[in-house]
Amino acid sequence: MNTTRSGRPALTRPDGTPLRVLVVDDDPDLAEVLSGALHYEGWQIRTAGDGASAVAAARELLPDAVVLDVMLPDTDGFAVLRALHSVKADVCVLFLTARDTVEDRVKGITAGGDDYVTKPFSLEEVVARLRGLLRRAGMARQLDEGPRLTVGDLVMDEDAREVTRGGELIELSPTEFELLRFLMRNPRRVLSKAQILDRVWSYDFGGRAHVVELYISYLRKKVDAGREPLIHTVRGAGYVIKPVTP
Repeated sequence: MNTTRSGRPALTRPDGTPLRVLVVDDDPDLAEVLSGALHYEGWQIRTAGDGASAVAAARELLPDAVVLDVMLPDTDGFAVLRALHSVKADVCVLFLTARDTVEDRVKGITAGGDDYVTKPFSLEEVVARLRGLLRRAGMARQLDEGPRLTVGDLVMDEDAREVTRGGELIELSPTEFELLRFLMRNPRRVLSKAQILDRVWSYDFGGRAHVVELYISYLRKKVDAGREPLIHTVRGAGYVIKPVTP
């Protein structure tokens, strides 16, 4: 398996070249730390300290994703986002902000942002959010992944991000899809909550393992409802997906 130096599965652009990420923050120390963490993923990184520099860098780099501070010395992140979309319409944008109000979140998403991280944050969280954004947008692929996974009559097309059971399409949220992908890539193997948290969410939830139980219940309602169950709980050990035994 191809992994980064952090041990996570390596992500690249669909053509196999490094992902391109632009970090925009007027705090040079923070920008340097963020750049280092993202470079550790094997990605190509550029930084900018203000809106004008960010747009200029974007024209040169044509980034797949931008980590964008909302408060900049010459403008705000929302204006920068509009300019970035004129440079590259499908760029993924992760906003950084010191404010965590509903109004700010709505404004960011309405402006075309894809996700929102509130300062202070962990580097692991930023990396995990970016990896999730890039994969859901179809702008990144995992080097060791194949196009289709099958467990019994459950089929996942990883490229199309479609899941069917018995030929019936199953609608999944992005997190549900990643959780089911991890289970299906490890059929008949019992996976602990800690393993699932590490691979699906990519960062420590501070012991809040109940999030795994919650999403397993969501999956069961969609994948197993009215059918012979594929997803099983192994008490005290974790969860396993396996074909129905005839």
